[in-house]
Amino acid sequence: MKLYHHPLSGHSHRACLMASLLGLPHELVEVDLKSGAHKQPNFLKLNPFGQVPVLEDDGVVVADSNAILVYLAKKAARPDWLPEDAAGAAAIQRWLSVAAGEVAYGPAAARLITVFGAKFNPEEVIGRAHTLLGRLESHLANRNWLVGNGPTIADVAIYSYVARAPEGNVDLSTYPSIDTYLRRIEALPGFVPFVQTSVGLAA
Repeated sequence: MKLYHHPLSGHSHRACLMASLLGLPHELVEVDLKSGAHKQPNFLKLNPFGQVPVLEDDGVVVADSNAILVYLAKKAARPDWLPEDAAGAAAIQRWLSVAAGEVAYGPAAARLITVFGAKFNPEEVIGRAHTLLGRLESHLANRNWLVGNGPTIADVAIYSYVARAPEGNVDLSTYPSIDTYLRRIEALPGFVPFVQTSVGLAA
């Protein structure tokens, strides 16, 4: 199993974290985004969208970080991480959509400005981040995990960009439930940290 990734990509970190939490042997292949390796023909054969991460597993190619989370949980036959029942599966999908929507256009976008020089409006994306964080804080006020009584792929999907939100000038200090939640994820066996950069509030 090969996982094409970049260490500063939160999407990549989701995939790497999931594989590690599940104890699935995998080879990390770093894609040099700065040199444009993700736009070269060989990589575009794996993912025509030219994005990391991409998982290659014995002839099966899976692009998109959330799709990789689903694949890995199914591959490991772990319904605790991805419930089989209708209500549980729907609850997971809701948070995967949040990861692809509110997280991507909030804390992830804010971090893209400081880490990669993206041309977003800082005030707008930081505002979106705090809207999301307020909702997340309320959701976590009386529960340990996003869905059910244990960690799931939903938690992995949300973790990386929320944990590194301060790098995008998004202050987490007023969200105690989120802070406790992030520490809870970091205490899981097999956890691998997301690279920290000294930018934004983390400078």
